[in-house]
Amino acid sequence: MASFASDETISRIVETYSPMLLRLACTRLDDPADAEDVVQEVFLKLLTARPSFRDSEHEKAWLIRSTLHRASDLRRSAARRNVPLEEAAQAAVPSEGSALLTVVRALPEPYSAVIHLYYYEGYSIKEIAKLLGVPTPTVGTRLAHGRERLRRLLKEDDA
Repeated sequence: MASFASDETISRIVETYSPMLLRLACTRLDDPADAEDVVQEVFLKLLTARPSFRDSEHEKAWLIRSTLHRASDLRRSAARRNVPLEEAAQAAVPSEGSALLTVVRALPEPYSAVIHLYYYEGYSIKEIAKLLGVPTPTVGTRLAHGRERLRRLLKEDDA
């Protein structure tokens, strides 16, 4: 996939990846509008930078990493503006109506990203490692630690 100058290719990329990238951004951000902005910014970056991809997996990995990085940047900038988390959470519409997803969002990014990709997107540990550009054992460790943190958070909520 050396170039994607055609409107058809751009349309294919947007149609193929938008829902997944939006769900991924929602795991990092409390406001769905912010998540939509992140996805739009990633596609804008794709159009302006016009990177070359070896194949569709490289394309997907670039989009996922870009989305995670941009969402993290936005989350950090919001924290610097001292927006109360409770206020932001009240304004957010819970995606997929899941209380569990809210708890997943509360995890640190390395854990929430792999848990989201594994459970919500259905990727294998090996696929996640390739997408995020980290070793496979690292993904397994993050998944195990993320599950343990989820268990603790869920037990705290029950208490």
